[in-house]
Amino acid sequence: MTFRISRRARVLAAAVGTGVLMPLVVAAATPAAAATPAVTCTSDKAGLAAKLKKDITAALATRKGTVAVGLHDRSTNTTCTLRASSAYDSASVVKVTVLATLLWDAKKTNRYLTDREHTLAKAMITKSDNAATSTLWKQLGLTKIKNFLKAAGMTQTTPGANGYWGLTQITVTDEQKLLKLLTAKNAVLSDNSRAYIVKLMGQVVSSQRWGTPYGVPAGVTVAVKNGWLQRSSNGWRVHSVGAFKGGGHDYVMTVLTHGNSTMNYGIATIQAVAKVMHKDLAAS
Repeated sequence: MTFRISRRARVLAAAVGTGVLMPLVVAAATPAAAATPAVTCTSDKAGLAAKLKKDITAALATRKGTVAVGLHDRSTNTTCTLRASSAYDSASVVKVTVLATLLWDAKKTNRYLTDREHTLAKAMITKSDNAATSTLWKQLGLTKIKNFLKAAGMTQTTPGANGYWGLTQITVTDEQKLLKLLTAKNAVLSDNSRAYIVKLMGQVVSSQRWGTPYGVPAGVTVAVKNGWLQRSSNGWRVHSVGAFKGGGHDYVMTVLTHGNSTMNYGIATIQAVAKVMHKDLAAS
């Protein structure tokens, strides 16, 4: 889809450059401007969707960069999305997928994780250890990772090539699918596997517990995994995925960003969005 749009943009640009079809180009510019992505929300709770849409939009109004948002609360059947299918370099949030693949594959062969695998998994999730991730990524191989993605219905995720797991292409849609698999009974991951992943995401070191947990109400449990990566194009990628339960709610949240000038700028953007989502759900 992105390729087709960019190709059309080049055709239009060529038309402008040659002075040909100017009326057509001008006419096409209006719908393009109108197509700026907007937050969309639905909910079974009266007034909640409109409140979330308004507050998320306001939280992002002054923020630079490109932001994608996903929220789903089972308790009120509330969903919010923004740029749900836009692809981002995963950075370290892909580590949840790596662990899920490891456990899914172990279940298929009816075995428990080894002590070595437990050690690597814990370091990968709680400390975001890159060496541990590379070891597990290599052990699994692309075939198993792709097979897990297929089983999980994560059709918009493309594993990074040549061992570059941090360049895996992810979307809000697929990250939300994964979080939902972790937080409700399903045929892909066993109950023990789900509990294990959520437990480790609940033990992330304090210096990495920023992002989606920001503003979480007291008494609500938190499971989080963040990612951050700087590249020459699109600046800093800063992402956060989280699962939250308590206070009458059971919800998962994904915020993906790139085009940030610094890592801290990206964190502030994510936390501005997370804060209003927690607040609006808690008040509902």
